[in-house]
Amino acid sequence: MGTKERVKLEPLGATFNKLWSATLASHLADGLFKTAVPLLAATLTHDPVIIAALSAIVMLPWLLFAIPIGSLVDRVDRRKAMGVANSIRFAASAILTLTIVSGVVNVPILYVIAFVIGAADVLYDTTAQALLPQMLKPQLLERGNSRLQIGATMVGEMVGSPISGILYVVAIGLPFISGTLGVLLAAILVALIPGSYKRILALDENGNEPAKTTLIADMKFGIKYLYEDKNLLKLVLFTTTVGFWFSATGSTMVLFMLNELNVAPSLFGFVLLSGAVGNIIGSTIAPRLSGRFGRMNTMAIAIFMSGFVMTIGGFSPNVWVWIALAIIGGVAMAQWNILLMSTYHQIIPNELFGRIHGTRRTLVWGLMPIGSMVGGLLATIDLRAPMIIGGGLATLIALLGIPFVRSLSRLVG
Repeated sequence: MGTKERVKLEPLGATFNKLWSATLASHLADGLFKTAVPLLAATLTHDPVIIAALSAIVMLPWLLFAIPIGSLVDRVDRRKAMGVANSIRFAASAILTLTIVSGVVNVPILYVIAFVIGAADVLYDTTAQALLPQMLKPQLLERGNSRLQIGATMVGEMVGSPISGILYVVAIGLPFISGTLGVLLAAILVALIPGSYKRILALDENGNEPAKTTLIADMKFGIKYLYEDKNLLKLVLFTTTVGFWFSATGSTMVLFMLNELNVAPSLFGFVLLSGAVGNIIGSTIAPRLSGRFGRMNTMAIAIFMSGFVMTIGGFSPNVWVWIALAIIGGVAMAQWNILLMSTYHQIIPNELFGRIHGTRRTLVWGLMPIGSMVGGLLATIDLRAPMIIGGGLATLIALLGIPFVRSLSRLVG
C-alpha cells in the first residue's frame, strides 16, 4: 500500500505566536463589548438615530486620526505603539465599567468612551497591520492573516459575544468588567513580544539612509503616494463605496434583532454566532480557494456574495433564516478581508505601510460614520430598510467592480 506524503508547512514562528496570543485576548474583550454595548444603548434609548450615532462615533476617529497615526506608526517602535493603544483602551473601558456599576452611565458618557476606544483602535489596528509583514515572509502572509482572523472570530464571536449576552442579563456590569480584564491581559501579552519593530528604512542609490522628515511631511507623502498609485487608489475607492453601504446595514442591527425578529437580549450574542461560524469557515478556506482559483477571482465573488446575502437578509421572515444567511455572508466576508489585507501587504512597501494604511483607512473607514447615520435614518422608515437598501447598493457596486478586482492579479503574481 502506498502512503500519502504530507506537505509540511513552514512554521509562522514564536514571535508571531505571541502577537496571535495578544490578539486573542484583545478580541475576547471586543466580543464582550460587541454584544453588551448595543444592549446597553438599547436600554438607554429606543431612537434608531441615537443608536446609529454610537456606531458612527466608534468609527469617527478613522476619519480624524488615521492619517497622522499612520504616519506616526512609521516613525516609532510598533510594538510599543500597540502597548500604548491597549493602555488607552484599558483606561477607557475601566471608566465605562465604573459608570455602569455606579448607575450614572448615560448616552453622552457612552459616546465619549466610544470615541476614545475608537481612537485607540485606530492606533492598535494600524500598528498591528504594519507589524505583521515584519514578522512574516510574503508567502506566509495569507496563512498569518487567516490564523489571526480565525482566532479573533473564535474567541470574540464564538466565546465573547454569546457569553456577554448571558452576563448582561445576570448583571449589566459583568460583561464590561470581563472585557476590561481582557484588554488588560492583551496589554500584558503585547509587552511580552520580544524585539524592536521600528520601520526598516530603504537605502538610497548611494547606500545611505534617507534624510529625516517631519510628521507633516510623512502625512503629505502618504496622501500623495496613494493618489499617484492609480491601481491602489481605485482599490481603496472601491472598498470605500462598498464599505459605506455595509456600515449602513449594521448600525441599527440590535433594534432589528430585538423588535423585528423578536430575539431575547440574552440570546442576542448567540444569534451573532452565525456570522462567526461563517467567518471561521471562510478564514479556513480562503488561502486554499485563492491558490486554486486565483486571489482576485476569489475576492471578486466574495465581495459580491457579501452584499447579496445582506440584501436578502433584510427580508428574513424569522431569525432562523437570518442565521442561515449570516453564515453564508460570514464565509464570503472573511475571504474578502483576508485576501484584501494580504494584497495590501504585498503592494505597499512596509517602510511606508503605516502612513499609506492610515490614508486609505481615512477613506474606507472614515466615511463609515456617515454610512452608519444614513442607516439610522433609513431605520426610522423601517428597521429592514438599512439591509435592503444598503445591501442592495453594496451588491450593485460589487458587481460593477468585478472586472477591476480581477485585473489586479497582475500586481501580486
